[in-house]
Amino acid sequence: MDAYAAFLQAYPEYATTSPLDALRATEYRRLDELGHTYLDYTGGSLHAECQVREHAALLNQHVFGNPHSANLTSSAMTALVERARGAVLEWFHGTHAYTAVFTQNATAALKHVGESYPFAPVGRYLMTADNHNSVNGIREFARSKSARVAYAPLTSPELRVDREALRELLQQRDANARNLFAFPAQSNFSGVKHPLELVDEAHQAGWDVLLDAAAFVPTNRLDLRSVTPDFVSISFYKMFGYPTGVGCLLIRNTILPALRRPWFAGGTVNFATVRGEHHLLAPREAGFEDGTLNYLAIPAVEIGLRHLASIGMEVIETRVRCLTGWLLDRLVNLQHSNGRPMVRIYGPMTTASRGGTITMNFYDPDGHLLDYRRVEELASAQRISLRTGCFCNPGVGETAEGLTDEDFEAALDASTDMTLPRFLQFITHRSGKSAGAIRASIGIATNFADVHRFVQFAEGLREQTRLTMGEVTFDIESCRVIRDGS
Repeated sequence: MDAYAAFLQAYPEYATTSPLDALRATEYRRLDELGHTYLDYTGGSLHAECQVREHAALLNQHVFGNPHSANLTSSAMTALVERARGAVLEWFHGTHAYTAVFTQNATAALKHVGESYPFAPVGRYLMTADNHNSVNGIREFARSKSARVAYAPLTSPELRVDREALRELLQQRDANARNLFAFPAQSNFSGVKHPLELVDEAHQAGWDVLLDAAAFVPTNRLDLRSVTPDFVSISFYKMFGYPTGVGCLLIRNTILPALRRPWFAGGTVNFATVRGEHHLLAPREAGFEDGTLNYLAIPAVEIGLRHLASIGMEVIETRVRCLTGWLLDRLVNLQHSNGRPMVRIYGPMTTASRGGTITMNFYDPDGHLLDYRRVEELASAQRISLRTGCFCNPGVGETAEGLTDEDFEAALDASTDMTLPRFLQFITHRSGKSAGAIRASIGIATNFADVHRFVQFAEGLREQTRLTMGEVTFDIESCRVIRDGS
């Protein structure tokens, strides 16, 4: 039995996702025509050709102006922006309970929360250790207002939230101040889907909730009628590839009156005076959309949502789950000839409560860690696109590798100009641990041939014993891998 037949026997539900094969051959045909194996959907999804065609036709058949006016072309553009806003709210079933704020990206959406949330000296900002740096960065806003900052730990090796520890931390709040809890619906590092019931659990304990949904919504439905976080950050290019440069913050209407923007800008005020030094902030989304929106790109958001709707999120979720399950099984079972495991998977080994993001490291027959940068280089030579590093999520990687305060202190003592590549070299030679990893992620246009090709690539690395940390040297200044002493 060939590999594909065996895969279908193990995952028969994959056959129900055949419409995606037709789209792969048409809307995503450039992948096969150019020989690409794209496995970086958590970094950014791919757009369908029809999205670009429809958007280009819209722009080329009309005249649109800056929406900050009431003239004919501005009014036409305003109507499209508001239609896209309505489509976003409808997609997430938040039309009556939420306000949609368009931003430059998900990071800009999270910055809105950090700078506008009413942190206070007796208040708290609580995060899970698994969070993107754009969520971690909010702690600087909290600290600037003397709020207390804490992290809820993860379990090991599953890298899920330690529910008992979290419950204890949620009880540590001051009822006289607002307290904010932040977590990702899906980890961009491990693929873990953290339970959405944490939103209600935190609410019941008296906390406001920020849900980072950027890695979750490309392959899952988020229904804001049943899950009601106070803030939701979204990245549209991670959902459907195009456009880039447009993100969104969904704000629950009940918390809007508590937010305080620390400044105003063009487009955010109803009134501003220089002589009187007063300003009146515009209500709802207008008070957050600084300057001029990326208005020509925003109509493409509605087009992208229609594209997803035409496929069906359930179809996408089923395909991702089947391919992820097969890939996990194959990677976990890869061994060297001496019986040593070749791959270490970070996080769950099954598809239970996890998405299509698989993060790993490779090891040589002697158990030495292979440099992830060299693995990425070799993959690129075979036209396989992966992602390596810490994925802007240091907390979960630190938990997975068991990095300690002493490790970081020693590294900072060794260099006053520490970077991730320098830390990788330092910590590997110090303790054999890693500060980074390799991530393969599955998405809307992935097919069996893609994951099978990656497994074949991984099997080929078994012959690449020259890549052990003991046989590769590094130029610490340029962070280049130097092979064979050259």
